[in-house]
Amino acid sequence: MMHTPRLIGQEITHARLNTILSALAACLAVAMCVFLVMTQAAARRETRRVMRDMGFNVRIVPRETDAARMYLEGYSEHTMPFEVVHRLAEQDTIAYNHLVATLQQRVDIDGVSAVLTGVSGELFPPGRKKPPMSSAVELGTVHVGYEVAQRLGVRRRDTLTVMGEPFRVARVTPQSGSIDDMRVLTSLEDAQRVLGLIGQVNEIKAIDCLCLTPDEDPQAILRAELQRVAPEANVYLVSDMAEARARQRRSTETYARVLVPVVLVVCAAWLCVLSALNVRARRGELGVLRALGYGSGTVVALFAGKAALIGLVAAAVGYGAGTAAALVAGPAVFEVTAKAVRPDGALLGLSLLLAPAFTLVASFVPIVMAASQDPAVALVGE
Repeated sequence: MMHTPRLIGQEITHARLNTILSALAACLAVAMCVFLVMTQAAARRETRRVMRDMGFNVRIVPRETDAARMYLEGYSEHTMPFEVVHRLAEQDTIAYNHLVATLQQRVDIDGVSAVLTGVSGELFPPGRKKPPMSSAVELGTVHVGYEVAQRLGVRRRDTLTVMGEPFRVARVTPQSGSIDDMRVLTSLEDAQRVLGLIGQVNEIKAIDCLCLTPDEDPQAILRAELQRVAPEANVYLVSDMAEARARQRRSTETYARVLVPVVLVVCAAWLCVLSALNVRARRGELGVLRALGYGSGTVVALFAGKAALIGLVAAAVGYGAGTAAALVAGPAVFEVTAKAVRPDGALLGLSLLLAPAFTLVASFVPIVMAASQDPAVALVGE
């Protein structure tokens, strides 16, 4: 009596083209899944980096601020305690990150009107430490905007006197075509001392960390959180930036969620059709096998064993192909976070476990059809 492994070997040899096409479908499914899993980490990091580089999109200002005047002037004329930013940073449930306190006021420097801006270091809620978005300004130094530097004739390492206090020019910022060209950046402590507003700030900049659906109102959610933690402040959301961030998040989350099921369904249908065609082509031989006394269990073992073997081969080949594709294409697509694309041995184990299960499920209906065939009917016309 022939053993099942020998029958499986003969089946694979006899139906070589069908076997190769089936293995190709399973291999494609495995390779695509491995590729997406390996590049997802890089995609998430790239998305966070892109959103970070968009800049701050949340403005937290004193509650009594006149919004119209703030939009015209570029900052609030009122101040609030610096302690507010620490209060926000101590909360682990708020949807803000990269908190930076600022103190801004127009000043006259040797006849040139400029915006003196003191900035604090970045603060983060518990457990959300991230790479800083902006470089800190050292005590006793200033970063001078392009237009201010041109009008005053100052360069790097020069001394600039602001409100009677000398500062070393650490940097002249490139021309930006915005209010930043008329800005003089200094540390928050220096700005508070020069302006006589010790312990005060007039704005806290931040990034929102909300992952919302298009019908949700992020500003209402942020204001509700702020009211609970800092009722003396109000929040304004830079809507264009917020919408761009939301779109970036949703696109990153959607492409894998949509692409993986589509690929799996197509490959499963491909396997099912190939298996059904093979069963139909082998109908007479299955009838002879059953007539010789082999039961339906042998038929099930034959086709299920073939499907599982195809799955194992596809797991190994697909893992290699998916890994190679990710290592080649990943760094080109995710240039900023290319190091996040690296081989993952755990994926090989998962592939060897799940690929045979996938091919068995995809071939389930044809296997049942083969096992339930009546030998007499199958042999008619043979």
